[in-house]
Amino acid sequence: MLISIVVPCFNEEEIIGRFHDHVTAELSVLGQEFELVYVDDGSQDRTLPLLEEIAEADPRTRYVSFSRNFGKEAAMLAGLQHAEGDAVVIMDADLQHPPELVRRMLTLHEEGFDQVIARRTRTGDRVTRTITARAYYWLINRLVDVELVDGVGDFRLLSRRTVDAILELTEYNRFSKGLFAWVGFRTTTFSYENALREQGRSKWSFGKLLNYGLDGLLSFNNKPLRAAVYLGLVLLTVAMAYTAWIVGVAMVNGVDTPGYVTLLVAVTALAGVQMLMLGVVGEYVGRIYYEVKRRPHFLVKATNAGLPREQEGDRPARTGELVRR
Repeated sequence: MLISIVVPCFNEEEIIGRFHDHVTAELSVLGQEFELVYVDDGSQDRTLPLLEEIAEADPRTRYVSFSRNFGKEAAMLAGLQHAEGDAVVIMDADLQHPPELVRRMLTLHEEGFDQVIARRTRTGDRVTRTITARAYYWLINRLVDVELVDGVGDFRLLSRRTVDAILELTEYNRFSKGLFAWVGFRTTTFSYENALREQGRSKWSFGKLLNYGLDGLLSFNNKPLRAAVYLGLVLLTVAMAYTAWIVGVAMVNGVDTPGYVTLLVAVTALAGVQMLMLGVVGEYVGRIYYEVKRRPHFLVKATNAGLPREQEGDRPARTGELVRR
């Protein structure tokens, strides 16, 4: 059985060498044939030259480098397209996904599970982040058609038929957590202690996490239209605060103009609701706009890999031209 390890990378020059040594050491003792598929998501440091050196020294290594930063969703898609394994493991390059857990994933896969998901605990997370995450998952699981589990990310093993099913989902606006849950198949989850990042800082700022959370609700991000959503929420908040202030003043000093308070609050609140709903509608229109254009998910500037699986047959290429090998 061939095992593929898909590793999205973005500015990982400080740790990519140590990651490769750690992963290959863990996989070598398993007695299974394996390959590593690194996807450089438009890094601005020396990640690509280091990947080229690693691939030259280790024939089990393949890399794909994007022409610019297209995001982790595109990087995971590219990795799945190039992975040839009977089982595919997606993991980050920062060693927060412990390579030691791959052995456990393979054991569960051999028991017949198509998806083996590693669910991290929130040990060490800030209290505010934990509360926010739990509230988000509580909300999103009441709005979407699939179940998303708190602590479950991209660190998982996928069987070949699961990977092929995911590659059949060609939408431009990708939210992989939802796609993984949507395809289904036999799935199991186990927990592991949250590991600290060994080098560098997380690329996920609060703003990026907020946008990613909204993508989970609406499946993609369109910043100009999303601004309408934010504006509507701000207006609603201002209306509520202004309502409390006006009512308080009216109770203390009385009202000179009958109906003034009611009219002012209604106009402000309804304006906020209208902007909020306009933003939501705009989000879906924006997603339709991107879907109908059918642009490629990414463009490749350098690779030592062949054509991805979906381009080897008769289906048209959708992932960009491979310009250097």
